[in-house]
Parts: sequence; C-alpha cells; structure tokens
Amino acid sequence: MAISVSKKKVKINKRVEHKEESFFFSSFLAKLLFRIPSIVVILILIFLWSSSTTIISGKVVHVCISSRKLNDLYCISAGTEPNLDTVVSPLNGTSPSVFVDQKVQKSSPLDIPIPRNKNVSFRNSMVKSGDEELVIAYNDVEDQLQVHRSWAATSKNNATCDGRGIYVYDLPTKFNKDLVAQCADINPWVNLCKYFSNDAMGEPIQNLGKGWYQTHQYSLELIFHSRVLNHPCRVHNADEAKLFYVPFYGGLDILRWHFKNVSNDVKDSLGVELVRWLESQKHWFQKSGNDHVFVLGKISWDFRRYSNTIWGSRFLELDEMQNPVKLLIERQPWQVNDIGIPHPTYFHPQSDNDIIAWQDRTIKSNRKSLVSFASAARPDAPENIRSILINQCTSANDQECIFLNCNLGKCDQPESIIGLFMESEFCLQPPGDSPTRKSVFDSLISGCIPVIFDPFTAYYQYSWHLPEDHKKYSVFIDQEDVRRMKVNVVERLMQIPTKERENMRSYIIYELLPGLVYGDPKSKLEKFQDAFSITINNLFQRLNKLEL
Repeated sequence: MAISVSKKKVKINKRVEHKEESFFFSSFLAKLLFRIPSIVVILILIFLWSSSTTIISGKVVHVCISSRKLNDLYCISAGTEPNLDTVVSPLNGTSPSVFVDQKVQKSSPLDIPIPRNKNVSFRNSMVKSGDEELVIAYNDVEDQLQVHRSWAATSKNNATCDGRGIYVYDLPTKFNKDLVAQCADINPWVNLCKYFSNDAMGEPIQNLGKGWYQTHQYSLELIFHSRVLNHPCRVHNADEAKLFYVPFYGGLDILRWHFKNVSNDVKDSLGVELVRWLESQKHWFQKSGNDHVFVLGKISWDFRRYSNTIWGSRFLELDEMQNPVKLLIERQPWQVNDIGIPHPTYFHPQSDNDIIAWQDRTIKSNRKSLVSFASAARPDAPENIRSILINQCTSANDQECIFLNCNLGKCDQPESIIGLFMESEFCLQPPGDSPTRKSVFDSLISGCIPVIFDPFTAYYQYSWHLPEDHKKYSVFIDQEDVRRMKVNVVERLMQIPTKERENMRSYIIYELLPGLVYGDPKSKLEKFQDAFSITINNLFQRLNKLEL
C-alpha cells in the first residue's frame, strides 16, 4: 500500500486529555507528544480551523493539544512507523503558529495486502467537498481496520482447545501484583483499593441487580488477567502454547507516576525491565513476539511519550514492542498491532441467563426522554462542542433532552448514569479529553443509541466488537456542523422515525450487548460470547492468518 503524503497546510486544535480523570489535574497531558514515522517532505502546519476533530493528512495526523490548566499548545504527529525521531515545537495557543517536521518515506509496516474499502461515502460525509487528501487519509485508517476485521473469527471457534493453548507468564510480582498493592497511593485523590476487589470488578451494586459492580475504568488489565487464568485452553507448559499472554499492568504502572515529580527514566524503568525479562524467555523469540499479547488499561498515547516531554511512558515506542499485539481501550489508529477493545462497564454476567434477564429489562425500559447528555462543560476549551450541546439540551424540555451535570459528581454513581441511559432514546457522546469514551459502552449496554460526533470515538477503534456499518447502532453528526451552529442535535434526532429507533435498539440489545461486556471470571457462558471471548478467539484467528 502506497503511503500518501499531504502537502496541504493544516492545523488542528485538539484537546487530548484523560476523560477518565475528571477528578484529576489534567495539565500534564498538554505536554503529551509522541514520535511518528519519517516521510520525505516538510509539512508546514498553519491555522486552518479550530476543531476537536482528529483530522489526518495523508498517512500522518497532526494534532495540537491544549490543556484546561495551561495556556500552552503542543502539536503531536502520528503515523504508521514507530521509533523515528521528529522535531516538534511547542506552539502558542493564542495565535497562528508553525512548526516543521522532517520525515523520511518508509514502506507500509504490513507484509500482507490490505483490502481497500470501496465505500467511501462515510468519509466523504465527514470532510468538505474537494478535500481529496483527507478522504484518502480516512481510507488509510480504514485499511488497517480491514486488516483487523480479516483477523476476526467467523464462528465461536471454542469447541476445542486443539492448537489453541494459552500460556500465561508467571511474571515477577513487581510487574502486576505489587502495582495493585499500591492502590491506596496510585491516585492522590481517590483510594482505588475498593475498586480492585472481587477480581477487580469492585463492590456489588445491589440496586442494578445481579452482575453489576462498581468497576473502575482502569480495571481492564486485572479483569482480563483473571479471565485468562480461568480460560479452558490455558496451558502450563509453554511448549504447548500458541498464544502467550504477558500480564503486565502497564496502565497502573504509568498511572502511579502521573502526579509525581519523577524523571522519565523512572517512568520507563519497569517497562524496559519487563522487556529485558522477556528476552530471557526462549518463546519470546520464536515468532519475533508476534504470538505475544499485552493488555493495557489506558489509552495508547499514555505509552507513546515523545522524548522531550514528561507525560506518560515510551513503553509502546520500544523496538521490542512493535510485533506483539497490544489490546487497549483506545488504540493508535496508525499502528496495526494496536487493537481497540471495549472499556470495562459495570455489568459482569455470570451466566447466559444474566444476559437474557438484562436484555429483557432493557428492551422493556420506559424511555421517557428522547435525548440525554451526561457531561461537564469545558468553558476554558471553546473548541470543544460540549457547551454547545449542553445549551441545546437545556433549551429543550425534559421530554426532549435531559442533562446530567458531571461537575456535581453525579456521573461518579453508576446508578445515576445507567438509570439516565435506560430512560433515554439517544445518548450524546462527544469526544472528551481523548476521542473515546467509556460512556459509549455504558449507553450501549443500557439500550441507549449513542450519538457520535467523531469517527475516532468508536468507528475507528473497535473493529472486533462493533460492526463496520455504524448506522446499525449509532447516529453520526459531524461535530464541525455542531461547532459552526449548523445543526441543532436535539431537533435532528427528533426527525428519526420511531421504527428506525426501535430497530437500532433491538440490534444493540440482542446483537451487540453480550459482546460488549466482560463476564465474571467464574462465568459460564454458552449461548453468548462476551468481549473477552471475542478477543481471544480473534487473537487465535490472527495467528492462523499470519501463518498462512
């Protein structure tokens, strides 16, 4: 696949801070930068429009990050090739600024042909007429998603464990258990220990029924580890394994340093030490790491620190980390071995009956409001569309739109969030501090149709768990139209016929919901595949495809 190079001058204002940390200080995130592939050309970025949409130029995305706590603006660039230095200059967020990055052209990282998706109507609807280079860029992103979809298993594929052995490394405890033991100190404002009980599902939520827990958004690493340990295809002899799971809690590792004044070397040390440990294991080399998988419970950018900044680690920029699969709640769209999997929700069923009971309750729920929006305003981020959406929502009556103000702490209560979504037809899901939102999955498992404003929120992330046809489960409204006051979202949603809403909700509840939740580690699901089972089956299918 040829790499398209854009010489178009673009500057995009993008706020990429951590949505999950509404109670954190987010100023460090403004300093997040990461390295990009080299392409021979000098790209001069100047101010074109102020947008929180991720816009791509050819194979390279350029994003300017502003902080709620700082006035500085920084630009980052991402592409398909790792480990190539790029000089990126900090910009002043109050005036048009320019930086220059020099890149050397390289070939695609994929060794297999990529099927081009011929249906570009979706991308065309998101870019302005004449922006052919942006359409090409969106195609490039979708090319990688097509590769991911080609790895998807066509059946449950779990009737037998023949040739499907999973080996779980018994890592030294400093790489996982010791990090959990620091739960009281990881976050200076919240004690996380209670959230890591019950195999990291957290404390039960009696009001929501069986299978509901106070699950923390950063629990994915622990939840996935518990599930792998109980997988029927787990083997204890590495020679019998096809897939190797590395239970490194990299998200907890980097989270503990976010708000401490430590050097980058300290932040990188445990990840580097892990790689050195793996290099002492003979199976690490047998397929150059392609048969190894990591689960990281934070977004990809947290592990792709640019060399001159302080936020995050450079774990995923290490040469040794390019071949393994990295499962993340938010993937880097230009890294084919970054694969997005669902954020953990509060629902962890133990049986098929638990899922069926929740489906029945959800489909019968009385949806008293057309639209709901659980969010907090960002008055110091005028490019963010949240304030506009809040104004549109609060200007309507309660039957048309209900706003839940997260600044009042109500969004920290699962009962409030799930209750709101259960009573709503549509749930607004604009980008937060990064494109993805846990709230998208909370809304889906509540039968509330998500309204998406940025394709990187869902469509370009979860190719194994969400269908390519996004119209089956969501409504897309271009956030540029919202920002420019070309559309009233509530009025637009009122125009969608009742029958269409019912069809979408039925598809969400009966087709998608089971595959979006992580079952209890002791779960015995036979009729359904949950998010974990789908992921494991597809990982095996990927290895089968690579061996052909």
